[in-house]
Amino acid sequence: MPELPEVETTRRGIIPHIEGQIVHGTAVRQPELRWPVPTLEHLTGQTLRTVMRRAKYLLLHFDHGTLILHLGMSGSLRILPPDTPPQAHDHFDLVFGGLCLRLRDPRRFGAVLWTDQPPERHPLLRRLGPEPLSDTFDTNHLYTTARHRHIPIKALVMDGHVVAGVGNIYATEALFLSGIAPARRCNRIARPRIAMLVKHIKQVLTKAITQGGTTLRDFQREDGRPGYFAQSLCIYGHEGLPCPACGTTLRARSIAQRNSTWCPHCQH
Repeated sequence: MPELPEVETTRRGIIPHIEGQIVHGTAVRQPELRWPVPTLEHLTGQTLRTVMRRAKYLLLHFDHGTLILHLGMSGSLRILPPDTPPQAHDHFDLVFGGLCLRLRDPRRFGAVLWTDQPPERHPLLRRLGPEPLSDTFDTNHLYTTARHRHIPIKALVMDGHVVAGVGNIYATEALFLSGIAPARRCNRIARPRIAMLVKHIKQVLTKAITQGGTTLRDFQREDGRPGYFAQSLCIYGHEGLPCPACGTTLRARSIAQRNSTWCPHCQH
């Protein structure tokens, strides 16, 4: 699924086209995504003020509320001419003057939601942890949280209540670079190693955003061009291949219902 860097790449891509623009209309072709899509005629004539991101959610702010978008497992956003014929999985358009923002979601696990309250109070957002690239996510936060938990470290950093938006790909990569086995109990990891993990989470996410997100399965950027970070992945999806650092065969197991690749020599 699109992870935080893919969502941030999308946000940065669509901002120049839609931020500050007036909505001319909406089109809802599929009223049932992960949750029912609300009636959005009230957006017509309104100005889109800002496009923000919280974890993997895009927040389109208007004067009277916020449109919350989630790309689900296979969703993507495109900037298109408004008269572009929709395809089978094009479920939602936000139409501006000379273009439209179109949501394509083949698996229909995405979301289009509306709130007239501050978005941080929305049930999907109010319990999220700090953003991983913010100063709030630091060694003290992760170490203090880890000391009181008894779960694998990978499950901890993928818990959105602990840190918002660190998905499977980037947790796998950061743990490898930190030399920490993904199944290691989080309360048994020393503070210096937690500090290394925080550092590498920030590094891999920043690098992925810079390179345009990771192209996996259906994700493409708003202009249809793929991201390129997949070329830089060290071990994600490479189980059975030699470790790039030591040559040991990479292994995989399920942790927190996600496939987790690791090197039994480099990570402990």
